[in-house]
Amino acid sequence: MTEQRGIAILGIYVADTAYLAGRMPKIGETISGSGFSLGPGGKGSNQAVAAGRAGAEVSFISKIGDDPFGKMALEIYAEAGVTPCVEVMPDLPSGAAFIFVNDETGENAIIVYPGAAGTISVADVEAQRSVIEGARVFVTQLEQPADAALAALTMARAAGVTTVFNPAPANPFDAACYAQTDFFVPNETEAAAIVGFDIDSEDAARRAGEIFVERGVKTALVTLGENGVYIHGQGISTRIPSITNAPVIDTAGAGDAFIGGFSAALSEGADVESAVRMGCATAGIAVTRRGTAPAMPTRAEIDALMKAGA
Repeated sequence: MTEQRGIAILGIYVADTAYLAGRMPKIGETISGSGFSLGPGGKGSNQAVAAGRAGAEVSFISKIGDDPFGKMALEIYAEAGVTPCVEVMPDLPSGAAFIFVNDETGENAIIVYPGAAGTISVADVEAQRSVIEGARVFVTQLEQPADAALAALTMARAAGVTTVFNPAPANPFDAACYAQTDFFVPNETEAAAIVGFDIDSEDAARRAGEIFVERGVKTALVTLGENGVYIHGQGISTRIPSITNAPVIDTAGAGDAFIGGFSAALSEGADVESAVRMGCATAGIAVTRRGTAPAMPTRAEIDALMKAGA
């Protein structure tokens, strides 16, 4: 059997259109914004770029349109060292996202239309079997259809690939996903939607982690924003603090940055705590910059921050 190496990521690409303003407009209201940016995004795509810039060998499985937004995707994959395993569809547009960013707090709200990537199917997953089974780490989320995510997780687990499942956005998914997941990585909002109580303390994060492990995951990582990440499972239950070196200006893509850095470390054989610290450092830099994929740091930047925060 060929040696497993690198990371395979299944997810969607969208073009991020980000608008800065002091608040969201009400229905029927028009307000003035303070900024705008256009760049590549989508959870899976962002995670692939983050992992690639963090030094990992990454393959990204998706679909894009034959349009300017799709060309933008291919350009950033080339820059980040990501191998695109993408189908270009002439009859559907690339996905797009509306991102509101509060220009004072950096908090965000997002609407995503997956476009071509919304048609990712179980058959598409099967067509990429060699990529998934040949990876050391497999990552997916819930922006593409959930049945494709389950099929890919099951395929990866059967091949002995370490699986990372980011249940985001908080869409319904088959409970069978839990047992196919080594690392289950929701944020506070997603975890709360699943377990039915607010994740407003370390104790709440631990209780959520216990529920996820009971449902079949090996280890739960509940990301807590500025409060870091709570790890629960496989003989460990602890919080790893966040790490940053500058003021937070844009939290969009922070979770994707974490997963990219975390997965890159896992693919190198790091233990869970070390991998979480690398994920925190990756996110800690990304939130100090505008945008999602364009904000992802290089491995040299990540290592420097980890060394400074040691």
